[in-house]
Amino acid sequence: MTSSSATTVLGRRPSPASALSTLGLFAFVVVAWSLNWVVIKVAVREITPLWAVAIRTVLATLVLFPALLATGHLVRPPRADLPVVLVIALFHMVAFAALMTVGMTFVPASRAIVLGYTTPLWVAPAAFLFLGERITTRQAIGIAIGLFGLLLLLGPRGLDRGSPAALYGNGLLLLAALSWSVSLVYTRGHRWTATPLQLMPWQCLLASSVLVGLALLVDGAPSPRMSASVLIALAYNGVIGTALGFWAMTVVSRRLPAAKASLGLLATPVLGIGLSAVFLGEGLDPVLVLSAFAILAGVALGIAF
Repeated sequence: MTSSSATTVLGRRPSPASALSTLGLFAFVVVAWSLNWVVIKVAVREITPLWAVAIRTVLATLVLFPALLATGHLVRPPRADLPVVLVIALFHMVAFAALMTVGMTFVPASRAIVLGYTTPLWVAPAAFLFLGERITTRQAIGIAIGLFGLLLLLGPRGLDRGSPAALYGNGLLLLAALSWSVSLVYTRGHRWTATPLQLMPWQCLLASSVLVGLALLVDGAPSPRMSASVLIALAYNGVIGTALGFWAMTVVSRRLPAAKASLGLLATPVLGIGLSAVFLGEGLDPVLVLSAFAILAGVALGIAF
């Protein structure tokens, strides 16, 4: 990535220092979000998935409100933006996060990463149906390649169909990806008044309320005793992986073209699979690697235009 590829909000060529800071923030996002999958897997070894998601979202909320207040970016959500706050909170922060975390208790983190990143494959068809966006030839080829990778992952060699737990877990992960695609499609069609960063603490607040209520209803009160590793995992997930990660990605998104930012984020699942193998002892299944390559290649082909 060169300084010529990064553009500021004002459209001026950035200084070398600005380009370097953009690269640094982007690297931070990729590493932070890659590690998220590992620390979530660590957290759900001791606490329920719903409480893991609820606690991390509450922590993100507690960080974002004072941070935006201190920087002068905290505003009340405009009435026109209330629908997008509701959709992102419920479909991304609640449905996607909860379904993905529950699914990870049944399958390895590396498989969850691959299935989670099938989300872009569903966005183009949904945008065609609901927003009237045309599907280009390149996008159609990308979707076909990505679906081929998904079929590999869910085929006889990639999935133990005799295991109800494996089927259940994979089903939850696919449902999570579809939930995220609902949020992305609605976001694409929304006319923003406030910035995404200004709305994020309110989305986290709403999602926290729903998740805590849901966790109490389903699992009861959380255990007051948690190991140091789980506390560190939750703190990382809430503060670094969620609050700081989304803030950094917002800055990067404002400095880089959308296609470049999206392509750069494809390094996240690749690094996540590697980190899962190193820290969680998950083997690199050849079928999983081939499937991941096909899915990510399809996504890259679909957004590189």
